[in-house]
Amino acid sequence: MHEGRVISRMLLCGIQEESRGGIVDKGRVLAEDGAALMIHLDNLTKQYDLPSGKAGAILAADRLTFEVPDGEIFGLVGPNGAGKTTTLKMICGLHAPTAGRVTVNGIDVQREPEEAQRHIGYLADFFSLYDDLKVWEYLDYFAHAYKMDEGTIPGRVDEVIRRMNLESKRDELISGLSRGMKQRLGIGRAIIHDPPLLVLDEPAAGLDPKARVELKTLLKELHARGKTIFITSHILADLEEICTSIAIIEKGRLLRIGKLKDVMREGKSVRRFRIRLAAAGFALAEWLAARSGVSEAAVETLAVQFAFAGDDVVLAELLREVVIAGAPVCGFEELTETLERLYSRVSSGEVM
Repeated sequence: MHEGRVISRMLLCGIQEESRGGIVDKGRVLAEDGAALMIHLDNLTKQYDLPSGKAGAILAADRLTFEVPDGEIFGLVGPNGAGKTTTLKMICGLHAPTAGRVTVNGIDVQREPEEAQRHIGYLADFFSLYDDLKVWEYLDYFAHAYKMDEGTIPGRVDEVIRRMNLESKRDELISGLSRGMKQRLGIGRAIIHDPPLLVLDEPAAGLDPKARVELKTLLKELHARGKTIFITSHILADLEEICTSIAIIEKGRLLRIGKLKDVMREGKSVRRFRIRLAAAGFALAEWLAARSGVSEAAVETLAVQFAFAGDDVVLAELLREVVIAGAPVCGFEELTETLERLYSRVSSGEVM
């Protein structure tokens, strides 16, 4: 679905006017740890028929069941074609599931779409901007589209412009903005009605390094102000830096989910290390392979990476022995797990 249609769908849903007291929760469900649930997926399934003349169907989401507590920055990771965007659009009520149920802030997205979308701010991976509007006009337009109280709109527009760090661009045409500024304006549009949930599909795509840093800072600030953020990205290092929880999906199926630190630890039974040499000539990989507790020795340029099952005392003895054996050791480090390494281990990279 093109962004223009997405916007139309969200606006045609007739998003109701916020009460002066803010959004009221309706029967919010609690997670096991007592935290309120912002998102709950229950056997969420989306099936697409194959093109005409071909038998079968594609499962873009295969009985997905998980929860996102209030206050999380939740990252959804997977290869292209894994079902990430389809899942996001079902959460936002833009795609109807084939089966299953999704609630946002305790509200069934399919049964009460107008009410649910008051709680959601969505930014697609490819979103439309109106180049002939000024920055403040664009936000003002969407504030009215969301049927916000007329008297609150000017102040809210100014507040969002300030939070997006676009004060100097307030009266400039959107056509003159950089890619990073347009991305911040898009996020500003998504939060103009002050929803508790922000859903972002590949927001860092196409940004230069400086703009990516600014985006991460902005998302951390929004999180600190109470927003729950559901985000997809292929820049795994960025997700590792900002996310509190992640899920990894592939071919519509859930592979891993949980708090980031728990998922990173999961399945890691041994520690990995790297020994660096100052010069060639010592058969380090062969020497290590003959030692107890060492496995998976991999040769690099003037270095060997290996798994080690012993404790720190045994590791210290191993290092002492390799030096005594004549290895010109100039460096030693433990390899910490990264989201990229974890993803490489658990994902086959298959698409639907």
